[in-house]
Amino acid sequence: MADDDILKLLRTGIEDGRFTRDDRMLPERQLAEILGISRTRLRRALDTLTTEGRLFRHQGQGTFVAPPPALEIAGHEAISRQVTPQNVMEVRIEVEPALAALAAERASAAELESLERLMRATLGVEDPAAYEAADEVFHYRIAELAHNPLFLSIYQSVRAVRRHARWTDARRRTHSPQRIGLLGRQHETLTHAIVERNGTEAALLMEDHLMTVSNAMLRNRGTRTVICD
Repeated sequence: MADDDILKLLRTGIEDGRFTRDDRMLPERQLAEILGISRTRLRRALDTLTTEGRLFRHQGQGTFVAPPPALEIAGHEAISRQVTPQNVMEVRIEVEPALAALAAERASAAELESLERLMRATLGVEDPAAYEAADEVFHYRIAELAHNPLFLSIYQSVRAVRRHARWTDARRRTHSPQRIGLLGRQHETLTHAIVERNGTEAALLMEDHLMTVSNAMLRNRGTRTVICD
């Protein structure tokens, strides 16, 4: 079987859920047996999918499925040339606390377990790129658990704008191991509020989390002027 065929099978299996369980890929040994290939070839294919942004890995916890690519809607690329980081955060701070509150109200028990797993994947990460991958999946999952298609569409629009904006790479410079550790702990506290069905607390914690990232990039923690994480 050619490498391209392996990648095609993996992509299809991820999309239809055959190769995933609870937001994670099946164990490598099981996947290799299903595909009839060596684990070395499988790992090479998984590395390719990770580079593409379809998967991300967390040491000791497995390989997770990343959220779908940001929607490509006409106008996003043009808007991204005009939008500032502060513009994006103004929207995020209005939208994401509401998403967290709705997730606390509407998520099923199984979905909350999934969110806890994704939250744990943001803990103990020191590499900025690995943290960003885990962070994106975590926040996207909260948006999904709100079970509001219009809110999810708005969130996808924000993702699309951030994807095209030239300033998005700047946020990595603020992601020291200490900062990543703090953000991970905030994820943990936020998740506990959602799991406990405390929507009011979840909304407040989400806003605090976004403000922490914003102020870190501005080097000005005493103001509510914000910039995008």
